Amino acid sequence: MEFSPTRIIAFVDQSTALMHLPAEIGDYTDFYSSRDHATNVGIMFRGKENALMPNWLRLPVGYHGRASSVVISGTPIRRPQGQMRPDAAKPPVFGPSKQLDIELEMAFFVGPGNRLGEPIPIEKAHEHIFGMVLMNDWSARDIQSWEYVPLGPFLGKNFGTTISPWVVPMEALMPFVEPNTVQDPEPLPYLRHQDPYTFNINLFVTIKGEGMSEATTICKSNFKYMYWTMKQQLAHHTVNGCNIRPGDLLASGTISGPDPESFGSMLELSWRGSKVIELGRGETRTFLKDGDEVTLTGYCEGHGYRVGFGSCQGKIVPALQQ
Repeated sequence: MEFSPTRIIAFVDQSTALMHLPAEIGDYTDFYSSRDHATNVGIMFRGKENALMPNWLRLPVGYHGRASSVVISGTPIRRPQGQMRPDAAKPPVFGPSKQLDIELEMAFFVGPGNRLGEPIPIEKAHEHIFGMVLMNDWSARDIQSWEYVPLGPFLGKNFGTTISPWVVPMEALMPFVEPNTVQDPEPLPYLRHQDPYTFNINLFVTIKGEGMSEATTICKSNFKYMYWTMKQQLAHHTVNGCNIRPGDLLASGTISGPDPESFGSMLELSWRGSKVIELGRGETRTFLKDGDEVTLTGYCEGHGYRVGFGSCQGKIVPALQQ
């Protein structure tokens, strides 16, 4: 059926409507598909010469997240506790994270699944991608940096992931499709596709501190900055025969662009805490404080209309007392 934005009219008072997760999420996978983000993080931790790991330009890097802690917009996020090693010359310490961060992401819900042992070819990947939501994959950077070697993210990520309640079907997004990023080196055959499958989606992040009268926009980015497409992510995810199921959630990873205002994490915006993020009226941040309310929004701009994704919001509440 042809999608026409003029045919859809919906009035929802979000102040009184109770939102729920749009699907029972069985599995959640988070990718790392923004080249600008991966490069920025690599420079911070390994230097310019080794910014990207050898595999990054060859395949969509990802890890399996925690589906049970994916929550709907408006759910408070409690500051996590864990092991950290702020001083490399001393043993690790335990306590609340001091480097709590946001990650501007988008994610797609799987529609039809596949059978175990039967990969989804990239030519048919779009048939399994139902629609997209906004995502904030909250991250405790100090916990993450101590624990992630050698197996990757764990407690620094699994304490909470917020998504928007509206799933925008891919059919509604096709008018905003963009040419894919030129990939060099050319991917292996199972990851190649010529049809465009990235999208011009304007993305914004705001922070409103406790006691602040207004929120401040700290990031303006766009989904079109992604290096690996959703079709490539799905084809790679299943090429070994992994089965996916309806309602599974696959996320983009942090979406950063080439300019500092488009960096999709506070880790990048503050450049690992070396500079402050201005919120106005004397308020600054390097990472999140208790009481901070973070809101992600996004939309596609048509001729006289917008296709929006609703709001992806969460407020940081203090860590539990020990």
